[in-house]
Amino acid sequence: MYKTAMLGCGGRARAHANAYQFVKNGKLAAICDMNEEQLNSFGDHFNISSRYTDLDEMLAQEKPDVLHIVTAPVLRGTDQRIRYPLMKQASDHGVPAAIVEKPIAVDSEDWRDIAGLAEETKTKFVVNTQLNFHPKNLELKRDVAEGRIGDIKFIDASARSTPVDQAPHVLQLVSSYIDNSRPVRVLGQVSGGQGLNSAQPSPMHAAAQALYENGLHVSLAFGTGMGTLASESGGNNRHKRVFVVGTKGFVHWRFSSWERSTQEGGYESGPINYGEQDTIAQGNLTNAVFDWLDDENRVHPTHLKQSLAEFNLLLGIYYSGVTCQIVDLPFDPPDGLIDILREKL
Repeated sequence: MYKTAMLGCGGRARAHANAYQFVKNGKLAAICDMNEEQLNSFGDHFNISSRYTDLDEMLAQEKPDVLHIVTAPVLRGTDQRIRYPLMKQASDHGVPAAIVEKPIAVDSEDWRDIAGLAEETKTKFVVNTQLNFHPKNLELKRDVAEGRIGDIKFIDASARSTPVDQAPHVLQLVSSYIDNSRPVRVLGQVSGGQGLNSAQPSPMHAAAQALYENGLHVSLAFGTGMGTLASESGGNNRHKRVFVVGTKGFVHWRFSSWERSTQEGGYESGPINYGEQDTIAQGNLTNAVFDWLDDENRVHPTHLKQSLAEFNLLLGIYYSGVTCQIVDLPFDPPDGLIDILREKL
């Protein structure tokens, strides 16, 4: 039975904790938050008595096998990036594994710091892009892997939210349908500077054509200007989708619905209860961390280096947009990329 701990006790952390009803071989045993009211409310709700306001103290006292880092990437009320420092704390304490909330970074500087950490740490970091583990996505991915849609010819994917907010989910979904093949080139466009001074600085919109190392072309679009699908309603976060086209059919996963066309089954479609699927997916993601701890060969699909490659693609879209050039990937993004975007947009 693995012992786990939670850093951050806000709303997103409750989704992590609720998923423990589907978690095998693990127990959430300790929590940490600087906000004592939030800490105690969370602890009372989930019946967790080991509560801390200092991360170093919790890690030293509890020695968890897995740490959930469920914090925003930027310290509230400041422009201080905190992903890397918190991950470095976990690494320095020798935490065997950690689940980090997305996005893994917000700009070139913290991406570079975390990429450096990935080369030296012994902690198994994974990023919490849980859509990979939605039951319906797993089913559609099996269809693709078993050849039911033939050879993949093209992927179209989009999200109706700012790129840094939902692109990590969508880019990971694209990777998951093509065995985590890495992007090698991108031509991108960006627009809208209204969100560049927010806690998660980002252009409002981005579109790109990306080439992957397996030769596949992928069309990507992000932003609040994206039109909604007829089957989706509600807030911007409800528009996430990946459409995989093959020589013999297609699969199409969306926030609240799905469709598939194969030679064997013809055209099929149906609704998705996202809330139910997401709780199961969060449990599946956590279980997959335990599997990796059990067996080095069972590498987690959202492991840190893979997620960093996907975020490097997003940074490549930004840089292509402001330089009007095709960007070869992976690339070393310039410092001050967010400032460059502010100047251009």
